[in-house]
Amino acid sequence: MYDTIIIGAGPAGLSTAVYGKRAGLDLLVLDKNPVSGGQIINTYEVDNYLGLPGINGFDMAMKFEEHATKLGAEIRHENVTEVTRVSEGDDTHTPVFHVVTENETYETKTVIFALGAYHAKLGLEGEERLSGRGVSYCATCDGAFFRNRVTCVVGGGDVAVEDAIFLARFCEKVYLIHRRDELRAVKALQDELFSLPNVEVVWDSVVTAIEGEDAVERAVLQNVKTKEETTLETAAVFVAVGIVPDTALAKNLCETNESGYIIAPESCATSVPGIYAAGDARAKRLRQIVTAAADGANAITAITDFFTGKS
Repeated sequence: MYDTIIIGAGPAGLSTAVYGKRAGLDLLVLDKNPVSGGQIINTYEVDNYLGLPGINGFDMAMKFEEHATKLGAEIRHENVTEVTRVSEGDDTHTPVFHVVTENETYETKTVIFALGAYHAKLGLEGEERLSGRGVSYCATCDGAFFRNRVTCVVGGGDVAVEDAIFLARFCEKVYLIHRRDELRAVKALQDELFSLPNVEVVWDSVVTAIEGEDAVERAVLQNVKTKEETTLETAAVFVAVGIVPDTALAKNLCETNESGYIIAPESCATSVPGIYAAGDARAKRLRQIVTAAADGANAITAITDFFTGKS
């Protein structure tokens, strides 16, 4: 019987593990991916985490994991298929949950959903068929395959602009396709983007189809104002149109909002006693590595208060 099981080994899950071990909790971290770190392992450079400017995302993930395991955190890479509340627990009224993986069933007094999120898709003709053959959701993972070629990025937020800047380092030309007439990315990123001679922003436009036989050859664009269609010859389409919370495990257990994010205040306590949410899976204004790490600290504080009857 664990004090808590953390589902997810991204920044939120690993921060929770660090704070949990320092609080003396018997805990287990479960993650479906073969490598810890969540989304940051695919980030080329992190320049806004205090004290670690310019660190590679994969290196940051390894530092986070090393910190957690050095304190004795147990991390297993297993896919969780179900979480159920099976009893109200012992005389302390601590609830008991079963966390089921493809290998084993674990018992725990509390659960922390640090499930993270995944990249949203465009839902277009050719997108699924050409995925991995020019359609990508990670410029830092796949960008090097298109050195000295023409590529395009779809989106207008921080990730899209970061992707375009990254690709511009080695691609002949990069088009940034955005459905509005202004970007949502922070000003510092926009300034850098607009300074690059080989980047062109295609305003007020959406991608309506991705075409090619064995690989991406072109993208069909439509201007949202004039409805005019154009064809853009490109070797790759990098999709950066947002993220979707990976919260299917939690939806039948605790309250989520209309977008699927788990509703929990700063304490990270959900609508169900014994269940907590941290990181990108939690409904909040800002989803950054630093806020995910902060959620880990808050979740463990709430759990220790729960065990001692303070909450």
